[in-house]
Amino acid sequence: MRTERKRRLVLTAGLSLGAAAIVALILNAFNQNLVFFFSPTQVRNHEAPSENYFRLGGLVEAGSIVRRPDSMTIEFKITDTNQAIIVEYNGILPDLFREGQGVIGFGRMQGDTLFVADEILAKHDENYMPPEVKAAINQKHAAQDYPI
Repeated sequence: MRTERKRRLVLTAGLSLGAAAIVALILNAFNQNLVFFFSPTQVRNHEAPSENYFRLGGLVEAGSIVRRPDSMTIEFKITDTNQAIIVEYNGILPDLFREGQGVIGFGRMQGDTLFVADEILAKHDENYMPPEVKAAINQKHAAQDYPI
């Protein structure tokens, strides 16, 4: 009787530890794959992860687009009208990309001032502009003519 009880206890403890380990691994993998969104002001305030990928969103600052000759690399600034971050992207830009347009870049910081984007999405409707950025832009420049 005692050995049967010990065997059940050991089996139950082993299964519980195994289940806890599986849940911990799943949660860890889920946390590593989360991609958070930040505005340029949050990035400047060091609220964004400097070593991980994240999304940076705002407006393409007027007069900031610089195309490198003989290359598909482009540099521009994303602004929330409070702060601006320089973005470097190598690839084909969306058709809707232009100055004053809402964009979201997916990438990571290189140093303190340069965001290297792997992907650029141009806003075609309110689905591409997170509410935090839209609110910051509206609050900062409600009277100015920024397309939102």
